[in-house]
Amino acid sequence: MNGINLLEILDKIDPTILSYEEWLKIGFSLKYEGYSVREWVNWSKRDERRFNDGECEKKWNTFKGDGVTGGTLVQIAKEQGVLSYFEEDSSGGHELAWDDVITKDDYTIIDKNWVEGKEIQEPSDAEWNPSKEIIKYLETLFESNENVGYVTATYQKVDDKTGEIKHIPTSGSFDKTAGQLIQELGKYQNDIGAVFGDYKEEAGAWIRFNPLDGKGIKNSNVVDYRYALVESDNMDLDKQNAIIRQLELPVACLVFSGKKSIHAIVKIHASCEDEYKKRVDYLYKVCQKNGLSIDIQNRNPSRLSRLPGVKRNGRKQFLIDTNIGKSSWDEWFEWIEGINDDLPEPEGLDQFWDNMPTLAEPLIDGVLRQGHKMLLVGPSKAGKSYALIELCIAIAEGKKWLGWNCAKGKIMYVNLELDRASCLHRFKDVYQSMKIAPNNLSNIDIWNLRGKSVPMDKLAPKLIRRAQKKDYIAIIIDPIYKVITGDENSADQMAHFCNQFDKVASNLGAAVIYCHHHSKGAQGGKKSMDRASGSGVFARDPDALIDLVELELTEDFNKYEVNKITAETIAEYFKIHKRDFYDTMIGDDDRLSKVIMETYAEDNLSALQLGELDDLIASNLNKIKQKTAWRVEGTLREFPKFEPKNLWFQYPIHVVDEVGILQDMDAEGDKPFWQKGKEKRKKNANKKKKKLNDSFVEAIEHLTNFNEKPPTKKEVAEYLGKSERTIERRLEETEDYIFDTETGTIKPK
Repeated sequence: MNGINLLEILDKIDPTILSYEEWLKIGFSLKYEGYSVREWVNWSKRDERRFNDGECEKKWNTFKGDGVTGGTLVQIAKEQGVLSYFEEDSSGGHELAWDDVITKDDYTIIDKNWVEGKEIQEPSDAEWNPSKEIIKYLETLFESNENVGYVTATYQKVDDKTGEIKHIPTSGSFDKTAGQLIQELGKYQNDIGAVFGDYKEEAGAWIRFNPLDGKGIKNSNVVDYRYALVESDNMDLDKQNAIIRQLELPVACLVFSGKKSIHAIVKIHASCEDEYKKRVDYLYKVCQKNGLSIDIQNRNPSRLSRLPGVKRNGRKQFLIDTNIGKSSWDEWFEWIEGINDDLPEPEGLDQFWDNMPTLAEPLIDGVLRQGHKMLLVGPSKAGKSYALIELCIAIAEGKKWLGWNCAKGKIMYVNLELDRASCLHRFKDVYQSMKIAPNNLSNIDIWNLRGKSVPMDKLAPKLIRRAQKKDYIAIIIDPIYKVITGDENSADQMAHFCNQFDKVASNLGAAVIYCHHHSKGAQGGKKSMDRASGSGVFARDPDALIDLVELELTEDFNKYEVNKITAETIAEYFKIHKRDFYDTMIGDDDRLSKVIMETYAEDNLSALQLGELDDLIASNLNKIKQKTAWRVEGTLREFPKFEPKNLWFQYPIHVVDEVGILQDMDAEGDKPFWQKGKEKRKKNANKKKKKLNDSFVEAIEHLTNFNEKPPTKKEVAEYLGKSERTIERRLEETEDYIFDTETGTIKPK
């Protein structure tokens, strides 16, 4: 494995604290990397309690495939905190020189290789008072009315491997309270058997350190998840004692087991079993990281520990100390987290005043620097994902994005929403629509995670690991709703969420770009910073916020666009099919007039050509309906505020309005309510007027065709069910018909 000697690392791993699954993975790793089964056997023998002859060889023959590599063994070693003398690089590990910097693993506070043991002193027979010790133990751990579980009776069992006779504790008793036991201990004065029952000195006695309900000894009978047991029986007692104290574990009672271990009863004070498990896992992790090999079978809250005040094979089980280390779990937890932070030290400004550090290079000119964060915000129909793909392409090819110049470099696009095929096709569609030659496709990496996304705090380390050494200058994550952790309206939860982007940016030195949606309702009347949905943290956290808000196109503008597209389509048709006429008869002004171009078409094209032209016009007008107008605004931390940009989104790309035709358009929601109401009433009135005019024209055309002559006012009035005066008003309003006084009929103008 890249020159790493796995046996050196294996030698540092303690097999006694591994789970069965971890032990198997060690063997699988060794076989995969070409080591012999003998290496696994020799290492496994260090766990005398669980080692069985022939088991390693049997399992070894079942290891097939390549699911587990040497990296798994290294990871297990890291979790135990035994790699402090190795650095990982592309070529493997190496022994550190004196001037090398050692990077401390998380939660590693002490170096077990430099721990100076702290001796424990067994009390003499003269000074030892068993009843007094037990009373102090009970008073420290229990309330007087709480039931205590204890065991003095045992049964014998022969160890199959060693032949040694072991004394196994029975279920014991659980019906007495701490107060009753203390009272009896005072009464019988060091006659422990009279209180707890006679015990065998070769076995000792046990006690359960958490209070019970008096109905049993299972985990379900524990009434308060108050303490956990920390025990290590494979290292010197003095070192155990020293590490427990240097870690400042919040120990309520520290007891010598009478053999080769110290039992630390550690304050947990969990509110429920689930919290108890999490806290014990955390406690054991810290202990293991700092060289205290923990017996993980002691996790249970109903676990037995050694009872002080009794003898075991001629040695005393005695109380070493009480209430040492931090005073509570919370205090200890804060202390551990505090001394393990990776925060930099404060710096004096005077050190840099005349020699300022170099600023990061711009990624998007005037908007965003490399290594910084940018948020793109907009409603669902703004084409945000397309805009981010356009940005990918602009960075990969060193082109412009929404009118801004972009640095050229490698970029990763994290796709959380589209299936793989759709995503790849979308990139190609956008490339082609942008009319950019795909000369640097190798600059774009796509990480397709649809159906595999995890919360951002879990995704960040995975992303960092995959992106390291790839020299990305930007990471785009789309969309973030797939990886949000917590309530998006909660400021503290969203602050934690956004911190994950900081981790990615700082670890990779790449800009992190992501998008989010608007809150509900019209956005035109809001500042760009206030349009994002959820907590204000979203808008205030990034270094650059780019906001898209839709523009309301007026009816006059839409009419202008229809006329313009119609005229341009007809002109283009003439240019292709009647070039001579186009060159000699159609002038620049003509190409801008719908009426003139329609007249040219009617006078110079065949019926077949007119049909083709109508289809082209309809197709181009349909594209207008799909085209939407947008205004880009922003809030920047590193650069001056930019002037709003106007652009079109015409699937699948955004195009900047270079002409300025959208400059005077209002953003959606910008107009006051009274103006909106007035315009709506006017619009409705115009619709009604048009409807009446259409029915008026329809009546005249129908009567003309039916009678084969123009109708009179009376005939039209009767057809529509209106008065002749109403028909006269319609004639005054219409531009298409007049009343012929000579014939008394209505005729086209």
